Amino acid sequence: MMKYRFILIFSTLFFAHFSGISQEKPAVSPVGSVQAIPIEAIKSATEFRERLLADAYRPAYHFCIPNDTGYPFDPNGAFYNNGRYHLMYLYNRTDKGFCWGHVSSKDMLHWRHHPDALMPGDGDEGVFSGGAFVDDDGSAVLSYWMLWGEKGIGLARNTDSKYNHWKKFGSNPVIKSTEWGITDMKDPSGKEIHIGSADPSNIWKKDGQYYMLTGNLLVLRKYGSRGQGLVGNIEEPALPRDSIDYQGDRLFLFTSQDLDQWRYLHEFYKSDRSWTSKTEDNMCPSFLPLPSDPDGGKPSGKHLLLFISHNKGCQYYVGDYRKDYFYPAIHGRMTWNDNAYFAPEALIDDKGRQIMWSWVFDDRPDSLIKYNGWTGTYGIPRSLWLGEDGTLRMRPVKELEALRMNKKMLSNVTVKSGSEVKFNELGNELMELEVTIRPNTATQYGMKVCVSDDGREETVVYYDPKNKKLKVDTRKSGVSFGRKIIEEAPLELTAEEPLILRIFVDKSIVEVYANDRQAIARRIYPTLGGKGISVFSNDGNVLIESIKSWEIMPSNPF
Repeated sequence: MMKYRFILIFSTLFFAHFSGISQEKPAVSPVGSVQAIPIEAIKSATEFRERLLADAYRPAYHFCIPNDTGYPFDPNGAFYNNGRYHLMYLYNRTDKGFCWGHVSSKDMLHWRHHPDALMPGDGDEGVFSGGAFVDDDGSAVLSYWMLWGEKGIGLARNTDSKYNHWKKFGSNPVIKSTEWGITDMKDPSGKEIHIGSADPSNIWKKDGQYYMLTGNLLVLRKYGSRGQGLVGNIEEPALPRDSIDYQGDRLFLFTSQDLDQWRYLHEFYKSDRSWTSKTEDNMCPSFLPLPSDPDGGKPSGKHLLLFISHNKGCQYYVGDYRKDYFYPAIHGRMTWNDNAYFAPEALIDDKGRQIMWSWVFDDRPDSLIKYNGWTGTYGIPRSLWLGEDGTLRMRPVKELEALRMNKKMLSNVTVKSGSEVKFNELGNELMELEVTIRPNTATQYGMKVCVSDDGREETVVYYDPKNKKLKVDTRKSGVSFGRKIIEEAPLELTAEEPLILRIFVDKSIVEVYANDRQAIARRIYPTLGGKGISVFSNDGNVLIESIKSWEIMPSNPF
């Protein structure tokens, strides 16, 4: 009886204590002067989480912003240390401005939320994109673009072992702008030159020296020929005769001995118009050694430069890094007909893997974003490595396999020319598909996913052998909104090579990987609840050697 009397007394005191929270005078914490959290705030937070969990379009295993406005939503500050993956995200925090949110994870699936790493104050009015670097002593340094105006590049270092707290350098801006995103200076001959002081890369260390890259968007806008397509509704200025020196994608290399004082060296590589147009900038750069295997292992000897142009989206160079210059040998893109896959960020983990994230544009009306209370999604983390043929290879990280459940499999199914074979029993709004297809003479063959019962909605993933392209057709992916487009990536299969597709569906996002050589990520917004799947072929039969499906368990907290 005494036990139950104690529980009754404790319960009475508990409810008596917390009932005081709703009184007009806020309760005070027993450990300080911090006011207690109002009941209404707790109720609102709970209701918000429940709304997000019920959102038909909020991805469940692609990383999403926990709340607020992720526009822009660039991945930033990725690094690995002490057994954890750390990832920052740029977002516009209500009543604060542009900040870097911060999450960390053991498996890149389940993320712990840290306090925001960077926010306005200490000499800047907000932060834009940048990178991260782990120094020899285990401390991490964040590099970022200080907002707004004549500021420049700032740095911050962690002040605790859990990377919960960061302190900006007193020497900020360590690279000073003379105007927004531009630093004017003179070269050794005395000629005035214009250097970018925007979107710093990750820092790296070589022979006791620190190095960092800066982007050229504002330099291109002012001094290069912008041309059609570059973002920004700014009137074209009169161009100097040497404007060609500022056209196209460029990066500027700086070096330092102590992280406080930085010296400009030169442009990092030669921009080549056979690869990119004069209207394309280079921003959000990530520069890291490229491994020789998807599981890491030995470095390949090559380096990978990931970046965006604002009008053409995510792209990359593979090449050699020597004597403080980068020599690209291969150029490739990760978006082709628009810029919907954007702002790459990468790290090297303890296995030697290079892993990247990118922002996948939401493509929803602003009114709907405000109604739902969130915007901002990253693509699946990709493992990047150098293939035996010297080209970039890519696949989802192995860790994603831990989310698989309810495996189903079929094999040796022939799809006749001009027909479709349905596999609706394999469909789910959260799923992974793996299909191996051997063609005969087919001119187009592939899969349809998220097909509605009436056929009005579908997302089509297929291979075009004649044009040697992997394609994703989202023109019928939703009856209301989303980009209506056929995205297409170069992909050349050998005569005897099967098409091996891995397709990830996560409510409003579809990611497709083909033969470890190409990938496409697109947003879709099906409104008719379709989960149907089919395989089709035109102008020839195809053999489905195998088709596997897994339901994917959600990993986002809400």
